[in-house]
Amino acid sequence: MSALLQNKVVVVSGVGPGLGRALAVRAAEAGADVVLAARTQSVLTETAAAVEATGRRALAVATDITDEAAARRLVSAAVDTFGRVDALVNNAFVVPPMAPLADVDLADIRTGFETNVYAALRMTRLFAPVLSEHNGSVVMVNSVAIRHSKPMFGAYKMAKAGLLALAQSLSTELGPQGVRVNTVAPGYIWAPALQGYFAYLAKERGVPEQQVYDEIAADLDLRRLPEPDEIADAVLFLLSDLARAVTGQCLDVNGGEYHN
Repeated sequence: MSALLQNKVVVVSGVGPGLGRALAVRAAEAGADVVLAARTQSVLTETAAAVEATGRRALAVATDITDEAAARRLVSAAVDTFGRVDALVNNAFVVPPMAPLADVDLADIRTGFETNVYAALRMTRLFAPVLSEHNGSVVMVNSVAIRHSKPMFGAYKMAKAGLLALAQSLSTELGPQGVRVNTVAPGYIWAPALQGYFAYLAKERGVPEQQVYDEIAADLDLRRLPEPDEIADAVLFLLSDLARAVTGQCLDVNGGEYHN
C-alpha cells in the first residue's frame, strides 16, 4: 500500500471530516503528495496536517469548485507547487432536495447539479491537459442511489445518474489521451455525519444506537457498514497502475447492500 501511488500528485475535492479526509490521508499513506480543495479553511488545515504527518506534502486551497475562476486557480496552484498532477478525485457533492419529484422545486434540482455534475465536469476538463502528460486517472465519487428508486431520492438519483453518464462519456473522450475515468458508488459510510444521524434516530425511538446500526447492517451481505478508509482504498486502486486497463467502470463499494 505504501508504494501504490509513490511520488504521484493527487487532487481531492470536497475535503471534509469523513470520506474526503480519508481519501487525502490514504493517498498520502500510499506515497502521494495531495492537493486539498474545499470551501472550509479549518477542515483544509486539519486535513493538511494529517497528510503531512505521513511524511508527504499537502497543498490546501480554499476553493468553490462551482466557480470557474476559483477552479482555475486551484489547477494553477497545484501545477505551480508540484509541477504535475497524476490523479483527480471528484468527491465534492451536495445533497439535493429529498422530496417527491412531483413536488420539488426545479431550481433546487438545478442547484444540486451545479456541484454534483457540472463542477465535476469543470474540474475534469481543467485538469485534463496536465493529467494527460502522465497517463493520469480520474475517479468520480458517486452513490448507491443510482441502484435504487426509493421515495424521496428522485432528485438525488437524477444528479448521480448524470454523474455516472458524465464519467462514462469522459472515459471515451479522454481515453485516447491516456486518461482513465472511473466511478465508485458507496452506500452507507460509517463516518461522523451518519453516526450523528443514527444517534438522532436512536434518541427519537428510545433505543440503543447499536440497535439502529444492527438493523441497517442486516441488509448488507457483510453485516457491517463500510468505513471511510475502505471506500478510499477502492478509489486508490482505481487511481493506481494496478487498474491501468480499467476505465469507464463503476465499482460499487457498499458491503453487498446491492449487487450490480
